Amino acid sequence: MRKGPGKITGEALRHVFAKPATISYPAGELVIDKNYRGRINFDASKCIGCKLCVRDCPANAITIDNLGTKEEKKMQLTLNYAHCIFCCQCVDSCNKDAISFEPNIELAGTSRKDMIVKL
Repeated sequence: MRKGPGKITGEALRHVFAKPATISYPAGELVIDKNYRGRINFDASKCIGCKLCVRDCPANAITIDNLGTKEEKKMQLTLNYAHCIFCCQCVDSCNKDAISFEPNIELAGTSRKDMIVKL
């Protein structure tokens, strides 16, 4: 095994001409796997208010509020992306398929308020 400056120089030259391992995002094309767990979607018309998603969320990032009357169930899901670990346990727990995910990674915010989203 060679040691010293010769090994380091050879390694540096090899990487100068190699293809980069990363892309220049947002200038480069972003390819995301279809099963990537990203943005959470909520369909309030399918929600029955069982709150299994709230109970099963390991990060306590979800709350569900009933905005309607007892007869008219109008649910609103509040998701705190700052707490969410994107495990999608909420998606797996929902029996009515009211919660789903999409492969969207652009979820950054400039303040904690920006990270709390009402769906």
